Amino acid sequence: MHWVDEGIVLGARSYGESSVILELFTRAHGRHLGLVRGGRSRRQQPVIQPGNTVHANWSARLDEHLGTYAIEVSVSRAARLMEAREGVAGITLLAATARLMPEREAHEGLYEAVALIADTLPDVAIAAPLMVRFELEVLRLLGFGVDLSECAATGTTEDLVYVSPKTGRAVSRAAGEPWRDRLLALPPFLRGAAAIAPEDVRAGFRLTGHFLARHVFEPRGLPMPDAREVFLRFVA
Repeated sequence: MHWVDEGIVLGARSYGESSVILELFTRAHGRHLGLVRGGRSRRQQPVIQPGNTVHANWSARLDEHLGTYAIEVSVSRAARLMEAREGVAGITLLAATARLMPEREAHEGLYEAVALIADTLPDVAIAAPLMVRFELEVLRLLGFGVDLSECAATGTTEDLVYVSPKTGRAVSRAAGEPWRDRLLALPPFLRGAAAIAPEDVRAGFRLTGHFLARHVFEPRGLPMPDAREVFLRFVA
């Protein structure tokens, strides 16, 4: 088995004395692991840093095997990301969220989103709203989509400002007013508004965080990534 693809480095862990198991989010093959022989060498270490895009050549005797990677860097972002705490937190959070997707399940649109966010980091003002949308898309692909199209109570598509924490459906201002303290805020930028205020971004993260915790992290026995809280500190 053999394929060639481009992928964004999510992480790597040591294997043996000199190799690493590299985790990529690839365009055509999804989240995919492979062994990089000599991956701990001085030449390879700068290549396998999170956030870099690499040209990956994967081969294995059988498709279900781990296989081996031969890689070359094509877009080097890691050095720039590591210069700022928000860059480190952002790429760590991005990798942790992408890691929720099943292995070897291709989602080209999701790959493009990972690349776009990686390109915008560490500029939190640009990257943070994209990260919220990315989390919403991951929820959708995992089968836990949030429906922001119309009010769950009245069917109207106007003045949607809340989301039910139980159903994940939008609620209009009028219908939700009696229960506003129990509802999640629906930030305007998720409904197409051009202006994005920091408080709207934080509301977006509360929204996605609620459903990620409820449907994904808690059922898997996983904690919410620490990098998420750290990244949010830079939303201002």
